Amino acid sequence: MSNIVVLVGNPQPSSRTRLVAEEVARRIAARSGARVSETIDLADVAPLLFRFPDDTVDELRRRVAAAELIVVASPTYKATYTGLLKAFLDRFAAGELRGVTAIPLLTIGAPAHALAVEHGLRPLLVELGASTPTRGIAFPASETDRRAEVVEAWLDTEWPVLERALGIDAPVAG
Repeated sequence: MSNIVVLVGNPQPSSRTRLVAEEVARRIAARSGARVSETIDLADVAPLLFRFPDDTVDELRRRVAAAELIVVASPTYKATYTGLLKAFLDRFAAGELRGVTAIPLLTIGAPAHALAVEHGLRPLLVELGASTPTRGIAFPASETDRRAEVVEAWLDTEWPVLERALGIDAPVAG
């Protein structure tokens, strides 16, 4: 595996959602040997998302489509992802992310939002063609300071599935 891209759809720049998504990418990179590309924080380009065409947004689209793995993150808004993330993802045609593995991640404020990642964000990524082999991450925003521990526990459970999906050869026990 070579390239991980973090895509953050939080309207607030440098958000807790971004911190968690970057932690997920770092931990996967540590296990896989992949390189984590510069994070795409959509808050930084929000005024450009409704300009057609826009060279900056088109370049971000190319980076997402060329990634082997994307971590797609948003805070939970109205029981799903943000309009900011949706506006960016609407620039992709159905099936355009075929060949990309995606990890859907929503930061949640309450346990009642835990299924939003599976019922909202995952179907959108699948419609775009991405493979989503693992459980999505419904990350309690109140646990941001413990993100390394929480993400590592998620990855311990999901790594065998992710490893196979990405075609990573597991080390042979000696």
